[in-house]
Amino acid sequence: MKVGIDAIQFNVPKLFLPIATLANQRNIEVDKLTKGLGLEKMSFLDVNQDIITLGANALLKLIEQENINLSEISKIYVGTESGVDNSKPIASYILNLIEQKTGAKSLQNCDVVDLTFACIGAVDALQTCVDYIRLHPTKKAIVIATDNAKYDLNSTGEYTQGAGAIAMLISANPKILAFSRETGISTESVFDFFKPKQTIAKSAITGNDTNENWFDILENEVTITKEQPVFDGQYSNSCYINRITAAYEHYKLESQQTEIIFNNWELIVMHLPYCFQGRRTFIEIFANENPNLLNQQEGETVKDKMRALSKSPEYIALVRAKIYPSEIASGNVGNIYTGSIFLGLLSALYYSATENADLTSKKIGFIAYGSGSKSKVFEAEIQPSWKDTILKTNLFEDLENRNAISFDIYEKLHKKELKTPVLPPKNEFVLDYIENHNPVLKGARYYKFVE
Repeated sequence: MKVGIDAIQFNVPKLFLPIATLANQRNIEVDKLTKGLGLEKMSFLDVNQDIITLGANALLKLIEQENINLSEISKIYVGTESGVDNSKPIASYILNLIEQKTGAKSLQNCDVVDLTFACIGAVDALQTCVDYIRLHPTKKAIVIATDNAKYDLNSTGEYTQGAGAIAMLISANPKILAFSRETGISTESVFDFFKPKQTIAKSAITGNDTNENWFDILENEVTITKEQPVFDGQYSNSCYINRITAAYEHYKLESQQTEIIFNNWELIVMHLPYCFQGRRTFIEIFANENPNLLNQQEGETVKDKMRALSKSPEYIALVRAKIYPSEIASGNVGNIYTGSIFLGLLSALYYSATENADLTSKKIGFIAYGSGSKSKVFEAEIQPSWKDTILKTNLFEDLENRNAISFDIYEKLHKKELKTPVLPPKNEFVLDYIENHNPVLKGARYYKFVE
């Protein structure tokens, strides 16, 4: 029995900052970001948007696209690293928003939960739901990846920002992809990128050494969290390479294959924290599988030979054929954490469909990564109805129909200085308000659908 992705949809903010605008303001050579990293546009949330609205809007588009009978949906599993609550999951918010449109209690018997492991959480959600459908083939599940990749102003991660959500329908006999049972895994606990809860003395805020009640905080310490991560870019890149190469080798063992596996992959889809990350790091796997070709390259050291190999005709041809299609959307959206690998999947398939490529029965290789850190490698077989289903998403057309913002507006949005939305909402869920007065509901988030 085949199990996998039956349908897919996406949602990104309608606002974007041109990367050239950011580069000029930060005194960075534009070509360094565009030609060097593949970056063109950075999606950015409006005042009334968050990861809940992104996920709910993506799911609503999927439901309407496929005319999904919600009584058939047993699970809605969300992968995210941008949670807004330490207890209440994003999935429960999204369920509530969908019921606002489809009727009260329409998802009452649906199991919902969030899975968090940096950028690989949605892959974990996907595989959990795939395993569930294998045991219950008459059921269906929804997987949502929704995140806001926000970095400090003037940081080295600023130009990789982005926001968006991917929603996928998981079923038996899927129309798009059927997944293999084997998965290669590599895990190691590291601090390459994380979002810690930090504490400071209350007196540092109040200027008062006595431990008085301050906004209902009775403890002498105040916990601070922020959307932006603590990270070490070079170290994180090393962890990425170590994990994916180890997971790839483990996948070869698990699938009992000895040949070069990626030769059997028509497309390669990787986690893309920035557009060209995949092509820059897959060279390690390529070199490991082609030691003779590596040794033929010019250079005194292994590093010199690796650099030459990355510019070789053989590797350039692989990038163009198997990796480039997944990069197109990434360069126009930015990093969306858990959704990046699935945006890459959608991009690769949509591009292939517009090119009228014959992909039926061909294989896609997935190389996922989450900081902290973990990698998973697995593959899927493309199904006969893939093209018609993928074209329903209007991916490239919708990405073109967005609005550029000025650098001034971008900084105000980043600092949360704007009180009114840049664009009036239309046919979408938006954040209505956050309760700040009722003591038993303080912090509760309320949403509405705007026609």
